[in-house]
Amino acid sequence: MTLKIENHQLVGDLVSHRSTPNCGGIMAPSYLIFHYTAGRSTDSSVESLCTRKAQGNASAHVVLGRDGRIVQLAPFNVVTWHAGVSQWAGLVGLNSHSIGIEMDNAGLLKKVGNQYQAWFGKAYPDDEVTLAAHRNGGPVSPWHAYTEAQIERAIELAELLVEHYDLQDVLGHEDIAPDRKIDPGPAFPLAAVRSRVIGREEDEPARYVVTASSLNIRKGPDASFERVAAALKNGTEVLLLEARDRWSLVEVIADPEIEGWVSNAYITAHSARGVAAPRFSVAGPASTDPTFASVNSGKQKKGGKGKKARRHG
Repeated sequence: MTLKIENHQLVGDLVSHRSTPNCGGIMAPSYLIFHYTAGRSTDSSVESLCTRKAQGNASAHVVLGRDGRIVQLAPFNVVTWHAGVSQWAGLVGLNSHSIGIEMDNAGLLKKVGNQYQAWFGKAYPDDEVTLAAHRNGGPVSPWHAYTEAQIERAIELAELLVEHYDLQDVLGHEDIAPDRKIDPGPAFPLAAVRSRVIGREEDEPARYVVTASSLNIRKGPDASFERVAAALKNGTEVLLLEARDRWSLVEVIADPEIEGWVSNAYITAHSARGVAAPRFSVAGPASTDPTFASVNSGKQKKGGKGKKARRHG
């Protein structure tokens, strides 16, 4: 699904356009801001962001659906109302300095009986729920998981926008308004996306540690893929190269030649003072792969490195 920008408009597969009245004047963007919609669907969010209300009007440049489709609501050089009261790097009011991407996602959920529900009452199955603590604080809570198609599309779009507009950074609403906002939340791998898209030396991949007694590392993001090396032992430290909703691509710090995919349910973020609260703890059977089956002691040849960053700060 190749994307390109023509006259500040997105062109490509699964891209459509609808104009929002909730916008301002011309700007030169410096930042890219990710949000979640906390809405029922892509279409309902587009409708809301394109409606002029008596108060509480909002908009964004694009809405990114769970199936990877994109609806653009305003040209990328026009101010939209996605950031609100915000500040970053000495700038106040990021609406005038950023491109906003709203991702179709219900956001923070709550446990009602044996179900996980959104604020609007819809229940989500366990395999669409991520249990995690927000990096800005708070307890481990249920969050609506993003789809792999959505994350991959977000990376593709972010790479294009950063390259085209020479953007300085990729941020979340939770970065520019931490006292008010919690989106896109811990279910979205913002740090990994930023590191891949921006590619600066200071954006070193986050360190994680294995929490299972034995964890398989595989050639792809599924238990059906072949193992690339012996199972990782409890306490093994890894670098997070790419995060998806259930699996992550990691590199073993002690042996960088070992790179592969592990289940998110059995790795946790590592802080300078020790192990932090789990960033990943995904419900559902598809998230588990802590097997104890032995593999050949000789290291298997791993696949090639992931896509290298194209820009340097």
